[in-house]
Amino acid sequence: MSNNTAIVEISQAANKFRSSIVLQADNKYIDVKSILGLFTTLVGNQKYELHVHGPDADEAKAAMAEVFKKHGLDVSVVAE
Repeated sequence: MSNNTAIVEISQAANKFRSSIVLQADNKYIDVKSILGLFTTLVGNQKYELHVHGPDADEAKAAMAEVFKKHGLDVSVVAE
């Protein structure tokens, strides 16, 4: 997997939604709509948590889970 491709696709997918989409990796919280934030965070095979809030949160959660899975990233969507 090319990390760059994953980062661009994740960011593009996130930007289709109005909801806030935040990725938690260890103690860092990154706005998934920020390509720069993703570049500094998506490293290795760590576990990620996705926090989604907003008017289209359900659609956003499904789409984001799909794109993370496509790139083999271990993400769990946090239900809040």
